[in-house]
Amino acid sequence: MESCPYYRKCSGCQLQNLSYERQLQFKQVKAIKLLGKFCHVDEIIGMDYPLHYRNKIQAAFGYRKGEIIHGIYQSANGNIVPVKNCMIEDEVAQEIIECVSKLLLSFKMKPYNETTANGFVRHVLVKRGFESGEIMVVIVTRSGNFKSVRSFVNAVIKKYPDVKTIVQNVNDNDIKLSLGKRNIVLYGDGYIKENLCDLTFRISPQAFYQVNPVQTVKLYNKAIEYAQLNGSERVIDAYCGTGTIGMIASSKAKMVMGVELNENAVEDAKANAKLNNIDNIDFICADAGKFMVDLAQNNEKIDVVITDPPRIGCSREFLHSLVKLKPNRVVYVSCNPKTLARDLNYLHHNGYKATAIKPVDMFPYTEHLECVCRIDKI
Repeated sequence: MESCPYYRKCSGCQLQNLSYERQLQFKQVKAIKLLGKFCHVDEIIGMDYPLHYRNKIQAAFGYRKGEIIHGIYQSANGNIVPVKNCMIEDEVAQEIIECVSKLLLSFKMKPYNETTANGFVRHVLVKRGFESGEIMVVIVTRSGNFKSVRSFVNAVIKKYPDVKTIVQNVNDNDIKLSLGKRNIVLYGDGYIKENLCDLTFRISPQAFYQVNPVQTVKLYNKAIEYAQLNGSERVIDAYCGTGTIGMIASSKAKMVMGVELNENAVEDAKANAKLNNIDNIDFICADAGKFMVDLAQNNEKIDVVITDPPRIGCSREFLHSLVKLKPNRVVYVSCNPKTLARDLNYLHHNGYKATAIKPVDMFPYTEHLECVCRIDKI
């Protein structure tokens, strides 16, 4: 891979100075140092082609020397680094961002200025289904008054017919690159569909969906392998989001309960289950830890718990409820080996033992590392 011209200013790809082979070695050593004391760490799963793998990109918009620019917020000072050819972002999505930038100029729509609170467009989000080919464009604005909206929409879909929906998201808070609660569907259904592991998933603007679909298949297949399901198990998918892992597991389990605190995610999960005609999975909007405590108090038997928590890892309350519920097996999908090590330490002192760990490189050229861990009740 040739050197990225934005490397030093952007700071998004921290391992740009290493060849991809060296990156995998770096991450393998990192996993072993943090997790090797719990059990053997298997060889990391890398990518055959570790470029342009991100199916979701966000571009901030602003002014520089009187011209509209778009790119990535610099982590050090919050300034926008103009980017036109990121080496890890989807190329088609980047073309659409460039198209939108030119349309803003021609339609005289001004980027929002965080300092003066003037302007209209805050940022643009593009999601593309690598398997389905469907594309979503989200225009994030400060207010809802979108002038010449029909002409704008027609210009986008004329150039990019694979764009299946265009949504205006109104964000009046002060958090950069975030989405507001209000969506206005300008074209299409307000969502796209994507295929993963022989299932179809509906992706809305706010829905979480793994940004590297190629590696996601490998990650989820390993998680299902570690679950060792034979069709008789009752499974909990904790922190289930839009229900992806739980629905993949459902074909091999007796029944699955997906638990998620985000109401929007639960609604998407229910729609995805209906879309795939899966009738042995239920989605509950609740705190996963409290839900499992209630199950344990009612003497409910759960065989396997699959958990995919955020970077902060599992809460102590969740781990306590997990131990109280006493499943035979836990499959922990972690995006932060440091918090995984912390949580494994707790579980090792409370009747469980890690028996397999598989690192997966979901984010080449960055320091981020995903791991799948199988944990068995002693």
